[in-house]
Amino acid sequence: MVPAIAFFVLMFVVPKSPRFLLKIGDLKAASRVLTKVGGEAYALQEVKNIKSTLQENNDRVHFKELNEPKIKPIVFLGVVLAIFQQWCGINVIFNYAEEIFSSAGYSVGDMLFNIVITGSVNLVFTLVAMKTVDKWGRKKLMLFGSGGLSIIYFVLGLSYFQGWTGLPILILVVVSIATYAMSLAPITWVVLSEIFPNRVRGLAMSLATFSLWVASFTLAFSFPILNSELGAYGTFWVYCVISIMGFVFIKMKLPETKGKTLEDIELEFLK
Repeated sequence: MVPAIAFFVLMFVVPKSPRFLLKIGDLKAASRVLTKVGGEAYALQEVKNIKSTLQENNDRVHFKELNEPKIKPIVFLGVVLAIFQQWCGINVIFNYAEEIFSSAGYSVGDMLFNIVITGSVNLVFTLVAMKTVDKWGRKKLMLFGSGGLSIIYFVLGLSYFQGWTGLPILILVVVSIATYAMSLAPITWVVLSEIFPNRVRGLAMSLATFSLWVASFTLAFSFPILNSELGAYGTFWVYCVISIMGFVFIKMKLPETKGKTLEDIELEFLK
């Protein structure tokens, strides 16, 4: 309850999107937000850039616009990245930590301690992502995450297949969480917030987010079935294959957006 209340209160100090404000014609409020971000000169330039990508009318955006030839590939990219962020499998470690650590030979007391470790690692490496996202770049971190997880899952599956228990499993789980927390977990949201054109950003982001949570549900629902039918080793090898597919997709389809404004990205995507 306390974090929920804090979140509610703090939302009142979050400024509105300058792009949204310009879309509804509130130039003063948009300029004020942009000035706080980068100063008056920056605000003047960004207002011009944003206006150049916004259509003159402010009619409601319809789903059919997401199917336009130039927009459809961008929406497809966003939806696939959102689904992959879940289907790479890491969230099963949080949702089914008890089953995973039990398979590795841990008792209930050990499991609680290990869950605290995994949660702490998740927090620390999310902070690492905040430090590296504008240094390494979005695409590089996404490739690091998908490639790293594919290797870890292969070894993790091999560990279960060979019957290894205890510390090796815990180390692999912690490393996988660290890899995910500094790459796919936060960076997917950064990319999704950047790649959609101004005109359809709200609707396209909503569709991608909906796809992400549908994928989250199917992941959580399917894990017990996979674990029962394929065993722990087979399940993690499935996630290994998915991670490899994600790596290839990101390598081929995702352009680097580091250091570019939303308007620069839009112009690049809509060429």
